[in-house]
Amino acid sequence: MAGKTSKAAAKPKAEDGQPVLLSGGNPQIAKGYGEEPVQAYIAAMPGWKSALGARLDALISAAIPGVRKAVKWNSPLYGVEDNYWFLGIHVFARYVKVAFFRGASLDPVPPGTSKQKEVRYLDIREDDELDEAQFTAWVKQAAALPGEKM
Repeated sequence: MAGKTSKAAAKPKAEDGQPVLLSGGNPQIAKGYGEEPVQAYIAAMPGWKSALGARLDALISAAIPGVRKAVKWNSPLYGVEDNYWFLGIHVFARYVKVAFFRGASLDPVPPGTSKQKEVRYLDIREDDELDEAQFTAWVKQAAALPGEKM
């Protein structure tokens, strides 16, 4: 849905008006397409994770001009076609998990394995140094592969 945003029913808010954080600190953000729900998710990421989320989003957006964005299942998704996604982000208590949905086809393969044959993960902890060049290379490779329909 290039250029479109959708407004879904509002998710519950904490007493301070912020989105509720689910187990592990993952923000509960209403399903939606476009920049607005993704930026709402990033803003709601707790602590150091919000700055990391903003940096990942900026790197993805710079690497793939016109990248499509959505929040589904309380996770930002990125794709090059409507409803086909190459990457997702999810917050856990001690790290942020980046899922490359066709990660087994990337070179080099991202380090985190999955029960799903094609999926590979990059877990980023607070004190980790993000290799932005490698991350950007993975993003470009992942975007060139067929996306995962979700």
